[in-house]
Amino acid sequence: MNYRNYYEVLGVPKNASEKDVKSAYRKLARKWHPDANPNDPKAAEEKFKEIAEAYEVLGDPEKRKKYDALGADWKRAAQQAEAQRQYRTQRGAEQYFDEEQFAGASGFSDFFDAFFSGIGRRQTATNFARRGGDLETTLDLALADAFSGGKKSVSLQIEDACPRCGGTGVFNNAICPTCHGTGRLVQSKRFEVTIPKGVREGQRIRLSGQGSAGSGGGQNGDLYLVVHFLKDPTYERHGDDLHEDLPVSIYDLVLGGEVRVPTMTGDVTMTIPPETQNNKRLRLTGKGMPKPKGGGSGDLYVRLIGMLPTNLTDKERKLFKDLAKLQETG
Repeated sequence: MNYRNYYEVLGVPKNASEKDVKSAYRKLARKWHPDANPNDPKAAEEKFKEIAEAYEVLGDPEKRKKYDALGADWKRAAQQAEAQRQYRTQRGAEQYFDEEQFAGASGFSDFFDAFFSGIGRRQTATNFARRGGDLETTLDLALADAFSGGKKSVSLQIEDACPRCGGTGVFNNAICPTCHGTGRLVQSKRFEVTIPKGVREGQRIRLSGQGSAGSGGGQNGDLYLVVHFLKDPTYERHGDDLHEDLPVSIYDLVLGGEVRVPTMTGDVTMTIPPETQNNKRLRLTGKGMPKPKGGGSGDLYVRLIGMLPTNLTDKERKLFKDLAKLQETG
């Protein structure tokens, strides 16, 4: 049995983040996939399995922690594992359980099997149970969804570990035919989601038990939906406040008047004071987004955009000239 330096296999440092490990694995998996190496598919497949084995360990926090703990002491740990395996064989397999009995051989190296496939490890059927991993995906929402809240049926693209190969990309010592060696599958699933009123950009909504399936009778993981808002044609959101631009006549700005303003609950009437400057913002209290904590709502800020008249008649043009002269003379 030879020691496997999984960090060297993936070309990442020992302190690499989970994201970096995953990125390195995907890059190498694409490079060494047998389909991408038709000149020497057998050598590519061996390299691909080596990469998959490294990711199976470094991509799993529990296995990575155990791998890091072995360090230079891996030989002694391997001897202990072999001794326990022989003891188990002598005493009778009915007293012990390992992962091979539930999922078959890993298809990886002896080093992997000794430490990460349950070989030489005494377990009961109860402590074999393992919770599935959590998943995360983006939930695109319209602003109106956050304003109203409530239940919403959504169809999401969920990327999860391939159920056939367990995310390794290898099945029965060959490239997994289901995921074609990627270890991942993207599936479309429909969920009933409760949208909290006033939910904000980047907030996570948890769907309990909708993540990766557990193993050995373990619970499923959770699915986290990261809220992302689609661009709204009318409003911009800043915290709990809304902002909108409202085109108005310059006569309303100069003389004052009443205008109709679209809000999330329907149009309302707003009074423009005389001699209001162009681009002035007026506030409609309580017409913004519901506040997720503490109740109440934010405000709606309306920016008045003066619209200049076009296609003036001779009489209208003369009146503007007269007005300009009056302004000059004071």
